[in-house]
Amino acid sequence: MADDYLRRTAITRPILTHEQKQLLDATINEWKTACNTSSQIGWKHGETRKTYLQDLAYDEVREETRLGSQHAILATHQAAAALSGVEEIKELDEEYKTSRPEFTAETVKYDARTMTLFDDGTVSLSTVEDRIRCDLALPDDEDGYQHQYLEDEDWELTESTLSQRDGDYYLHLGFRKPKPEKQVEQQGDDEDRTVLGVDLGIVNIATTSTAYFASGRELRHRHREFERIRGNLQQTGTQSAHRTIQLMSGRESRYVRDVLHRVANNIIEEALEHSCEYIAFENLRHIRERAPPVKEFHQWAHRQLVDLVEYKGDAEGISVEYVDPENTSRRCPECGHTSEGNRVRQAEFECESCGATANADYVGAKNVGWRYVRRGLQSSRRTGDSQLALKSGIVTPNRGFVPSD
Repeated sequence: MADDYLRRTAITRPILTHEQKQLLDATINEWKTACNTSSQIGWKHGETRKTYLQDLAYDEVREETRLGSQHAILATHQAAAALSGVEEIKELDEEYKTSRPEFTAETVKYDARTMTLFDDGTVSLSTVEDRIRCDLALPDDEDGYQHQYLEDEDWELTESTLSQRDGDYYLHLGFRKPKPEKQVEQQGDDEDRTVLGVDLGIVNIATTSTAYFASGRELRHRHREFERIRGNLQQTGTQSAHRTIQLMSGRESRYVRDVLHRVANNIIEEALEHSCEYIAFENLRHIRERAPPVKEFHQWAHRQLVDLVEYKGDAEGISVEYVDPENTSRRCPECGHTSEGNRVRQAEFECESCGATANADYVGAKNVGWRYVRRGLQSSRRTGDSQLALKSGIVTPNRGFVPSD
């Protein structure tokens, strides 16, 4: 069943006293016991439905643990979800050997009944004894991403997770709000629709048909440096070198993720600024087929970027679509002439037929977007005109280029 909600997670740290840590540690241990007890009962009875497992296991969980009633219910639901996952695996592969889920992670679930967020930046958490109340370590900068969920009444607090790792505690706060209706659905089939084309590359990791260029230079430089240092450390072969590689890998992943988030935000801003209902990308399967193995890092980065744009576009009611990228770097968007000779250099495009010149990535972005526009024209379900968003206007199949006001 489709989820009608947007769901987001905001990670923060509770600031705890020694006594509060002890209470949370005890609660985590009781939670694991409750989940394992429920898992055993569900496995024995072949029960994976939440409410049914709750009826079977609740009393025993209350007898064996010090958890409160709501935490006991949440534990039975957690076990049911895990058992259901095992059943799905068995349905996909009957010969796959499955075993009863066991809960060993240092975590505990919270919901609106067992946790309360306050406007002063504090949180109240149920434990095996009394509730505790503590401050949250939130960014001083009001632009910190956590604030958009904590301060916006549209976001509703849902099930969240407290985890303990190496003596540190983290709250993964779950939020949800109803999905916005897609802009396309709001307009109906007889309206014009505007498309933003996006080309994915290496020199520029992304380029839009509105002439937004996201340089990939720093990403490439950082990745090359990491690969060089990792190679040297691997030759050393010591445990210390292995730990250093792991630390560096984590730093690189965080850096790349931050860069891709910013690029995705900028692509969404371009779409909103130009009133685009669609963002068109080239099909990533074709990128994998045509790119040599040396570019695996960029393939991964492109996949992550597209996923982020889909994720963020969903929140704005913008649809992400895909087209076949064949010849998008060789076709002239002005006259339609397609030739390998049009691509003068990696970054330069000059049409052999009409002489039009442009940045090659920008040409690719226009062709990707235009291909989706033309696909819309061939659909019998659509009666309106689709149009491609450009830097200073739009281009439509019927009216040609129309400058912006």
